[in-house]
Amino acid sequence: MTRRTKIESLEDIKILVDTFYDRVRKDELLSPIFNGVIKDNWPVHLEKMYRFWQTILLEEHTYSGSPFAPHVKLPVKGEHFERWKQLFFETVDENFLGEKAKVAKLRAEKMAEMFQIKITYLQQ
Repeated sequence: MTRRTKIESLEDIKILVDTFYDRVRKDELLSPIFNGVIKDNWPVHLEKMYRFWQTILLEEHTYSGSPFAPHVKLPVKGEHFERWKQLFFETVDENFLGEKAKVAKLRAEKMAEMFQIKITYLQQ
């Protein structure tokens, strides 16, 4: 069993991101989309995700850019967002505790909600 800790460092962020995306890459619903778009550029994607979550959770401003733009044309629907949130929440809950773990889940939920609304609107 994994020992749950607080999210306090870049190493913690890397554990969160690596564990989560390892699950995504193997998930029956999500892997075709993520692997199809990212292909062999996973190291670049993971590095970007480290910076994104480092900025959000540690308030160390290492990420710049628009997180929504790369997702605009993805073939995703409600069930994809639900599965993404489920895997993210499981990853957080199994590895972390404390306020920043709560913030990570809240931010992920809000981001998924916003992305889903925007993508649905743009696909009409």
